[in-house]
Amino acid sequence: MMKQRSGDTFFSAHPARDRISAPRVKVCCIASVNEARMAIDAGASAIGLVSEMPSGPGVIPESRIREVVAAVPPSVATFLLTSETSAERIIEQQRRLGANTLQLVDEVEPSVYSDLREALPEVALVQVIHVRDDASLGQAARVAPFVDAILLDSGNPSLAVKELGGTGRTHDWAISRRLRESVGVPVFLAGGLNAGNVRDAVTAVQPFGVDVCSGLRTGGKLDSVKLAAFFAQIRPSSTL
Repeated sequence: MMKQRSGDTFFSAHPARDRISAPRVKVCCIASVNEARMAIDAGASAIGLVSEMPSGPGVIPESRIREVVAAVPPSVATFLLTSETSAERIIEQQRRLGANTLQLVDEVEPSVYSDLREALPEVALVQVIHVRDDASLGQAARVAPFVDAILLDSGNPSLAVKELGGTGRTHDWAISRRLRESVGVPVFLAGGLNAGNVRDAVTAVQPFGVDVCSGLRTGGKLDSVKLAAFFAQIRPSSTL
């Protein structure tokens, strides 16, 4: 049975608009059921599962994505990172894997959103915007009416081999702040976050949520020490 649409609960409030509230945390590049449990036990509200990409870390086989999705409790959002851009292929992929949220890491045609809504009404849609300059503001304005949330990352889709995430680089948080203030949907901040900079990032952008991959890993594996240090910086007891 398909899980309840993530957007009905996960995206139902905007706690980051209240400065005393901590942002929600999505731990991305989850590689196994054990890593998913580590992230959830630490306090993650969502996990990210990376399917085939043109570049970047964290890709795992679809068989393992299915396994992790089946093991995650319904209260945790499961984000399927997909580089597919056609509605038909995205729909087929989601139906194979069962994640309750689709993270579209590349640009898609406007008609794709309506096709996804019609075919997958129980699944939340998150569009990635790769923040490089002020043009990102216009891109976000165009897609915001069609999605449940926007995720700001530091890739570069214009390269011959597209960078669609997992670069470990930060971007201009001033642009991200302006973008967050200009759209009417929740905004996640990603791109080079770690325990050493996430407090400053949250103060600068005040996002709904943060997304982290490489900043929590050592030798490619989720690091429990880095995980604990990261969450210590964003819990409500921390002064942001």
